[in-house]
Amino acid sequence: MRNFRVSDGEGQSSDPDDQLGLVPEGGHFLPKENEASDAVSKALDKLKPAMSKLTFGAFVGYCSGVAAKKVGKAVAAAIGFGFIALQGIAYTGYIDVDWQKVKDDAVKTIDTDSDGKLTIDDAKTYWQKLKMILTNKIPDTGGFSLGFLYAVGYSIESTALIYILAQAVG
Repeated sequence: MRNFRVSDGEGQSSDPDDQLGLVPEGGHFLPKENEASDAVSKALDKLKPAMSKLTFGAFVGYCSGVAAKKVGKAVAAAIGFGFIALQGIAYTGYIDVDWQKVKDDAVKTIDTDSDGKLTIDDAKTYWQKLKMILTNKIPDTGGFSLGFLYAVGYSIESTALIYILAQAVG
């Protein structure tokens, strides 16, 4: 900690709570940095055009995306554990699982357009429903989708990979 002179009043605080005179005038222990050399200020200046376009909707979209990603991972883990348990029990011969029926029932439940397949149109329908719920009565929802997708880690490369895998399996 930086020492201040207390004998002649130089550097003493005018704060009545400061009995020892250790708080300098202005209340700062550290010397004030030159704003031109402040790294955060420089970064904020560079981001000023993008930051000015950020909206409340983009912010809550990002936060919602972070939460959705965490919940999605937890749900995927629970489904994965359930599958491993069922497969293990089926392998030992205690039960017989009709995976084709499980698949058909799952698709029937999730399929929104009743075409018997899970398609992009089904995903869009669920997204529109979710977005309608999450942006209900929220002012300035512009950018919500972009913030949400940024948070869940959407990228063109991952989308292309999913498409290629779906075509190979499908």
